Amino acid sequence: MLIIRPIRSSDYDALYQIAVESGHGFTSLPVNEELLRNKIKRVEESFVKQLDKPFDEGYLMVLEDTETGEVVGTCGLEAAVGMVDAFYHYRLGTEVYHSEQIDVRNEVETLTLCHDYTGSAELCTLFLRESYRKNNNGRMLSRSRFLFLAQHAARFGETVIAEMRGESDAEGNSPFYSWLQQHFLGIDFVQADYLSGLGQKAFMAEMMPKNAVYVCLLPEEAQKVIGEVHRNTRPALNLLQAEGFRCRGYVDIFDGGPTVECNINDIRSVKESRLLTVNIGEMPASTTGYIISNTLLADYRATSADLLVSDETDEVTISAELAAGLMVAQGEQIRVLAL
Repeated sequence: MLIIRPIRSSDYDALYQIAVESGHGFTSLPVNEELLRNKIKRVEESFVKQLDKPFDEGYLMVLEDTETGEVVGTCGLEAAVGMVDAFYHYRLGTEVYHSEQIDVRNEVETLTLCHDYTGSAELCTLFLRESYRKNNNGRMLSRSRFLFLAQHAARFGETVIAEMRGESDAEGNSPFYSWLQQHFLGIDFVQADYLSGLGQKAFMAEMMPKNAVYVCLLPEEAQKVIGEVHRNTRPALNLLQAEGFRCRGYVDIFDGGPTVECNINDIRSVKESRLLTVNIGEMPASTTGYIISNTLLADYRATSADLLVSDETDEVTISAELAAGLMVAQGEQIRVLAL
């Protein structure tokens, strides 16, 4: 069985290996022992923290193959970004220049550095080992976060965002970043991305252009990739768009990839998930797959299975094995979402 659960300190080695495998552009998991251990510690504290409103909590979960005990993937949520470390984006805008005297009107696209998403929740750290990228495992891992959001909405900002990886080559070089490197930052993309992942962002405030950047003055190869996603990220973007996420004109400051957003209550899977009461017994035959989670926090568990769910009742029968995996007992509730 594949079970999604909160990460714990004993998962460090697996998390480090995932950080290595994820490669360039996966900012949320730099290959750095101190940061990864601190990340796990922060997550463990977040899952047991009592709070009145979201602040800087992080909820990182792992996908465990219970047959082997191997951690094969991760998915994460940030409660409210930018509350401790600055959270930068470029906002795409338009400046209009018009002269009646010479009868000329021009619209010029601009990029302006901003912190507009401060306080928003963020979908992040989605990774699945290649050998497990089958049987809807990736879809289950990604969408399981919406069940967690639905169950624990008060722990998150009202706007939920996801930063999509922008265009870069096999060595991690970004066409969009090259002009920044040449004229402002002076360090390569991989190093800048790594420092950002470490939370060492002072150089951004010190070296990034303070005024609006005219897109038309950028090299053509940089202009072309603004708002474009890396080919490996296209499936993730398609999934989020189906959930109601849209790009509102914000892009990453390093690779130009789009950031998409949706109000937490407008996310399709949040709205469509249901709470059902558990009956433990022999599961009826069904060919309809569901993502299933318990309603707990520190002991959160999620998985997928074929269930017979009826609109006429708020009960569902699950096997003893599935109940044990989800840590639920007879008469308790689970949250379900059709795959």
